[in-house]
Amino acid sequence: MSRVRTLLRTAVGLKFVVAVTGLVLFAWVAMHMLGNLKTFLGPAEIDAYAAGLKTLGAPFVPHGFALWGVRLLLLACLVAHVGCAAKLVARNRAARPIPYARYVPRESTFPARFMLVSGGILLVYVVLHVLHLTTGTILVDPFVEGKVYDNLARSFRNGAVALFYVGAVAVLALHLYHGVWSLFQTLGLDNPDRNRKLRAFAAISAIGLFAGFAAVPLAFLAGTLE
Repeated sequence: MSRVRTLLRTAVGLKFVVAVTGLVLFAWVAMHMLGNLKTFLGPAEIDAYAAGLKTLGAPFVPHGFALWGVRLLLLACLVAHVGCAAKLVARNRAARPIPYARYVPRESTFPARFMLVSGGILLVYVVLHVLHLTTGTILVDPFVEGKVYDNLARSFRNGAVALFYVGAVAVLALHLYHGVWSLFQTLGLDNPDRNRKLRAFAAISAIGLFAGFAAVPLAFLAGTLE
C-alpha cells in the first residue's frame, strides 16, 4: 500500500489512474450507447434490454446484484478519475503561479484546453441523467419503472430536453476525443509510426458515440420514433 500511495503522489501515478479509469468509463459509455440503439427496434426490445440488465448473473446472484456491482465500480472509477485529474490540474497551476501575460496555444487542441470545463459539464450531466431516466425524479411525467421506451418518448418529444441531451453528448465527444488520445500516450501505446491511426481511432470513436447517443433524442423529436 505504501508503494501505491507513493506512486499516487507523482504525476506519472496520477496520470496512470486517470488513464485506466478513463478506459473503464469509455468502455461503459460505448456499451451504453449500443444498448440505447435498441430503442430503434421498438418498445419490447429496449424494455427487455433494461430488464435484462437487472437479471445479470441470474440465477447465481440476487436480482440487481450484478447491475449494482457495475454501478459501484463505475462510481469508484468516476471519483478516482475526477480526483486525480483535479490534482494534476492543481499541480500544473501551482507550477506557474503567475499566468501568461498573453497565452497563445501552439500545440494543444481545443478539446485538450476544454477538458477541465467539459469534465465539469459532464459531471452535472451525469447527475441530471440519473435523476431523469434512472430514478425518474425530474422531467418525466409520469415516470413508469421498466417502461424505458415510453419514458424516453415522453422526455424527448420536448425539444428543450432533446437538444439538451444532444448538446451534452457533443461535450462528451470532445472530452472523449482528447481523453482517448491521451490514454494511448499515458499507457505508452503512442508511436510516430501509429500516431495517425490512433488519432483517427480517437476521432472516429468520439464521432460515433456522438452520433449514436444523439440519434435517439433527435429521432423522437423529429417523429421518426413515436
